[in-house]
Amino acid sequence: MTARCSWPGSNPLMIQYHDTEWGVPVTDDRKLFEYLVLDAFQAGLSWSIVLKKREAFRSSLDGFDPEIIAGYPLEKLEQLARNPAIIRNRSKLKATVSNARAFLAVQNEFGSFSKFLWDINGPPRHNAFKTEAEIPASTPASDRLSRELKQRGFSFVGTTICYAFMQAAGLVNDHLVSCFRYSEINRESPSL
Repeated sequence: MTARCSWPGSNPLMIQYHDTEWGVPVTDDRKLFEYLVLDAFQAGLSWSIVLKKREAFRSSLDGFDPEIIAGYPLEKLEQLARNPAIIRNRSKLKATVSNARAFLAVQNEFGSFSKFLWDINGPPRHNAFKTEAEIPASTPASDRLSRELKQRGFSFVGTTICYAFMQAAGLVNDHLVSCFRYSEINRESPSL
């Protein structure tokens, strides 16, 4: 049997996410925006709930296209707030629109959100945690990213959300050293 982190449990969606996405360095702007949106919606909820609703989010939010989302009128937000297939938190829905606008401004200034993000972070950090209890909820790097994003008009980007985003987008590799993905990601990680 392959050793993996214990947090996915036996949930097939969580296992697939763990085995194929979590901790893999991302440079694609659309994917980075998707992770920002989903991590904001996770606040106060479990990641399994967000993953279960991910495809409904993708369909409802125009494939996580920040250019389209930035132009959503109030009527669209009201429609989304009535959609039981997604998480209907009005504050998070409004933040999705304002974050899309801030995301586009960062792209305009830096050429891509990816460049901005990786310039702040530097190359992926490969932690060497042996137990999940060692994995922090936030770090000085997530504090810095949170400050940078807030200064640029993003919301729902506190340090804990930023650290979850950093884990998802591969800015850090927080797979346990005993997990098969830890060494795979270390080998595959580009030097950004």
